[in-house]
Amino acid sequence: MSATLSQEPLVALLGTPNCGKTALFNLLTGSRQKVANYAGVTVERKEGSVPLPSGRRLRLLDLPGAYSLNAESEDEVVTRGVLLGDVEGERVPDLLVCVCDATQLQLNLRLVLELKKLGQPMLLALNMSDLAEKQRIAVDLQRLSELLGIPVVRTVGVRRGGANELLQQLDAAGLTAGPRAPAKWSPSSLDDIVDTHKQVRHLLEQVVQSPSLDRRWDEPFDRLLLHPVAGLAILAAVLFCMFQAVFIGAEAPMGWIEDGATWVGEWIGAAMADGPLRSLLVDGIIAGVGGVLVFLPQILILFAFILALEDSGYLPRAAFLLDRFMGKVGLSGRSFIPLLSSFACAIPGIMATRTIPNRHDRLVTILIAPLMTCSARLPVYALLIAAFIPTQTVGGVFSLQGLVLFGLYLFGVLGAIVVAFVLNKLFGRNEHHPLLLELPAWKLPNWRNLSLGLYERAKIFLRRVGGIILTMTIVIWALSSYPLGADGKPLPITESFAGMLGKWIQPIFAPLGFDWQICIALVPGMAAREVAVGALGTVYALSAEGDAVEAALIPILAQQWSIASALALLAWFVFAPQCISTIAIVKRETQSWKTALGMTGYLFALAWLAGAATYQIAVWAGLG
Repeated sequence: MSATLSQEPLVALLGTPNCGKTALFNLLTGSRQKVANYAGVTVERKEGSVPLPSGRRLRLLDLPGAYSLNAESEDEVVTRGVLLGDVEGERVPDLLVCVCDATQLQLNLRLVLELKKLGQPMLLALNMSDLAEKQRIAVDLQRLSELLGIPVVRTVGVRRGGANELLQQLDAAGLTAGPRAPAKWSPSSLDDIVDTHKQVRHLLEQVVQSPSLDRRWDEPFDRLLLHPVAGLAILAAVLFCMFQAVFIGAEAPMGWIEDGATWVGEWIGAAMADGPLRSLLVDGIIAGVGGVLVFLPQILILFAFILALEDSGYLPRAAFLLDRFMGKVGLSGRSFIPLLSSFACAIPGIMATRTIPNRHDRLVTILIAPLMTCSARLPVYALLIAAFIPTQTVGGVFSLQGLVLFGLYLFGVLGAIVVAFVLNKLFGRNEHHPLLLELPAWKLPNWRNLSLGLYERAKIFLRRVGGIILTMTIVIWALSSYPLGADGKPLPITESFAGMLGKWIQPIFAPLGFDWQICIALVPGMAAREVAVGALGTVYALSAEGDAVEAALIPILAQQWSIASALALLAWFVFAPQCISTIAIVKRETQSWKTALGMTGYLFALAWLAGAATYQIAVWAGLG
């Protein structure tokens, strides 16, 4: 049902970034959410249904975070537009719920005072009240409510029952759905801003009691972590440890999954007679899907680090730390978090560029985001590293395989830096504006949020395994098994449709040392990077004879490939275009097929050159 036709009251949830607004939205709505885009723009629109204690329901709209109605970024423009009735298909909310971080009222109250001037019904939710109590920050809610002239409630967005008081207040408000007149608003002048700061100071003096803020307990940590030299060294060490853990911590569970897949394949192979169905199950599905599923532990370890760093408050500090360096290649520190998000998947990373107010910086960030190594590339990296890099330590401490993985991620980052520098030269470099960023308070990661985040990532990965990867694996099996010979039996795989396709495109990749089997894997790898592993598993399972059919893929590759070819394939995947979904999202975000196809073209060229150079150098070094 559209926003204008719904008979349920519409409540808008808004606040500054890092105030816990989205956590509160998730607590209130649970799984009763639907996500779309606002008309004409790429800003995400999140709406949920909230049951009230009385049994009535209301619609809750999670507006993008904004520091002020004097908007800069596309997200902030949408937030202001919804409040003023300027967004197509969106009616003016019946009530505003402004979420404030109870530990950072001096930053959040400015937005509250701006919203009050709109004259719309409003309620203030003091979120993170539990953290405020731990920091001995006392807020007089009744006095604050009297001074502001609006209801004020406490909330804890990460705790069950943390929004009960808010729900009761919403229920008591007796909201009804109906058309409301748009508010009137004009940009704040310098005098208005100064006056707002004075009002905030007056409110704080009246309602907040807290320990002396002359010296915060975390200042020594911030001085160290934000130091231009020590901070960068610590950031590099954190990322290095993350990649070490990906290999060291995942070794045992990967072995369990691999043994399980091998056992299932052997059991089915022994229980069924030879034929197409047995070949599909053993050589196709189990060899292909099982070869991808084995990398789930590594993906979960990688995401555990990223989610913990995000929840602790370290990521905004890393963005601030890298601002000066990124400015030298024409980017701002705001590009850091979208680029870091791209290590998980380029799609949310590209969508996160909406928070970058400068259109030039946003475009360059979008174009280099695919160079960040997404989690879909991890199975390919892990497979080739396990096959060709020995399991030994360097200096008695560091895993050589972990070092190589770290190097691949670093290679992608360095490539992105060079590309950003070149793009800025081509587009005309803008003046670098220093980054102004609110640093959230340090906190221990919330284990419930971390567990839910890992559960969601595992569900997404398994859905891909059961969807696109399974489908493409079956397609590869069919192409590798047909046509049949005159006697009705499968021909050698070299004479199959897949073999013919691989041989047809192999001359293009001959300078990279790729044989026809590798070329076959590159084609479905465009649908999803992990499919390349499944495709190799299927192709080599069908190529094998006798007991070798059930053999693991890693020793097969180690035996049949040269180190030079493996290194060239790693270099190819560092720079190769992302999946088709990423290309589509670039088109949607930039509103330009020219940009999306141009990005795809430069990535293909870069990947081919990197792979060819790597192969030729490796052959020259005697690794061919």
